[in-house]
Amino acid sequence: MIIYFSGTGNSRHVASLLQQRMKGEMVKIDAKSIDTASTTHLSPDSDEPLIWVFPIYSWGVPPVVVKYMSTINGDLARNKHYMVCTCGDDIGLAHKQWRDIMRSRGWNAVTAYSVQMPNTYVTFPGFDIDTEEVEADKLSRCDKRVDHIVSCIKSGTPGDDVVTGGMKWIKSRMIYPLFIRRMMSPRPFHCLDNQCIGCGLCAKACPMDNVTLNENHRPQWGDNCAMCLACYHACPKHAVAYGRLTDKKGQYRLPEQITD
Repeated sequence: MIIYFSGTGNSRHVASLLQQRMKGEMVKIDAKSIDTASTTHLSPDSDEPLIWVFPIYSWGVPPVVVKYMSTINGDLARNKHYMVCTCGDDIGLAHKQWRDIMRSRGWNAVTAYSVQMPNTYVTFPGFDIDTEEVEADKLSRCDKRVDHIVSCIKSGTPGDDVVTGGMKWIKSRMIYPLFIRRMMSPRPFHCLDNQCIGCGLCAKACPMDNVTLNENHRPQWGDNCAMCLACYHACPKHAVAYGRLTDKKGQYRLPEQITD
């Protein structure tokens, strides 16, 4: 079973590659599955690996994934759990946070892996998407990286295989909590009326059903935001903005991402 959360598509892409190679059911974390997590009963076969796939948020686990993991109901103590996270560069100590959550649920956390994918986070000062060359290089290495992860899972290769990067304690223990408290508000989101065409792709892209269109076919944001930036990157006219932090920032879309 592959349980995944994805906003811009990187983690969904990796989850799909894992599913192609290992088969099994794919379970999406979104607004509906989070709302029903406490009453949903997951019951995979006891010998079936359970793989958690999600993007790294400021060197930590996305709060929506933390919430789902903390509330999902099911017979999951019998399974071996694996973490496969996507990141622009490194993950800090996110794998240790994941293990702490696993331990709190009494689950068997076996191995953690990271997969470098194109950068998507543009709401940090100084952070932007990758150049076309860097983006292409990361995508070209994705399939081989997933093949390696699948091989390790099937063979039972021990040891976490993640890129933690430098200053990992500061990133995950100091910056991550500040990000969760100060940078998760949807209030700065707005649309640039002179660029918006009212297509609704921002609303369609939101995994939390947090973006709706008003009577003028302009997006408006609610309070149930995952800060995944799917709405920002999905806009074909670059009309979605987050305060002034996204001024002159780029957009990223996976080649196969559906827009119709």
